[in-house]
Amino acid sequence: MPDTPPPPTVDPTALTEVADRVFVIGDRRVPLVPNIGIVLGNDAALIVDTGMGPANGTRVLEAARKLAGARRLILTLTHFHPEHGFGAQAFKGQATILYNAAQRDELAAKGEAYLGMFRTFGPGVAAALKGTALVAPDEIYEGSRHLLDLGGRKVELSTHGLAHTRGDQVVYLPDAGILFVGDLAEERIFPIFPWFPPDDADLDAANWARVLTLLAEMRPEIVVPGHGAVGGVEILDTVRHYISDLGARVASHRAAGEDAERIVQSLAPRIRAEHPDWDAPEWIDFAIRYFAATR
Repeated sequence: MPDTPPPPTVDPTALTEVADRVFVIGDRRVPLVPNIGIVLGNDAALIVDTGMGPANGTRVLEAARKLAGARRLILTLTHFHPEHGFGAQAFKGQATILYNAAQRDELAAKGEAYLGMFRTFGPGVAAALKGTALVAPDEIYEGSRHLLDLGGRKVELSTHGLAHTRGDQVVYLPDAGILFVGDLAEERIFPIFPWFPPDDADLDAANWARVLTLLAEMRPEIVVPGHGAVGGVEILDTVRHYISDLGARVASHRAAGEDAERIVQSLAPRIRAEHPDWDAPEWIDFAIRYFAATR
C-alpha cells in the first residue's frame, strides 16, 4: 500500500534566520506545506504566506509575534492557493492583510472552489482545512509594484501578470538581496502547473518563463522558493529551463501529429527519468497537457 502522506502542518521549530532579521519557516519537504517568511524592520514585521487552514495560520501568527515583539504586523501572500494563503483568517484583526488587486480578485472568484477541491485530497488536508473561512484583504495595491517601509528596511512587492496564477507576487528585500517567489519556482520539485480546464485554465507558461528570466537578472543572493530548500539564482534558472524545454519538446510531438495523451505516455516517463531526485512527478502530466492544448 502507498504511504499515507504526512499532514500539511507548518512546524514553527523549522525556523531559520537566512539573513539579518529575515526568517524562513521551512517546509521540511512536506507536501502542501509552503516556505513561510517573516521579515523584521524597526517598526513592522512582514509575514509572507500562512500555510493551509486556521490552525497553521495561528501557528505562523504566534511565531511572528514572538519574533516581532511590539512591531505591527503585515501579512501578504505569494498567491491565493490554499496551502499558501488559506490560514489568513488567523491574522484578521491582528495584522494588516495586504494583497495585490489580482490576488484579491482571484481569491474571490476561485477561493471556494479550491477549498472544496482541496478537501478531497485526503483526511489530513481535510482536517487542516476544517473551519477555514476565506477573508478579504484589509488593503490592496493596484498596478505592478508596491513599496513597503518596515522601518529601516524597504520591501518591494511586485506582480508580473498571468503566470502560475493571475496574481503571483514576488517579495524582494533589496538590502539583503532576497527574493520570495512562491510557486513561480520550486527546488527539486516539478513545477506546479494548475491546468484544470474548464474550471481553471489561468496559466501562461511563456510569461512565467519570462518572469523567471527577469528575476534571475536581479542576481539575488538568496531565493526562497514556494516549496523546497532555500538556495540561489540557480533555482530560477532550473525552473525556467524546465518550462522552456518541456514546451519545445511538446511542440515537436504536436507537430508530428500526436495528441496530448499520446505525448503524456511517451514523454512523461523520460522527463521523470531526467530528474530522478525531484518530487511531485504528478505535475509532469499537467504541464504536458497544458502545452499540448496551447501550442
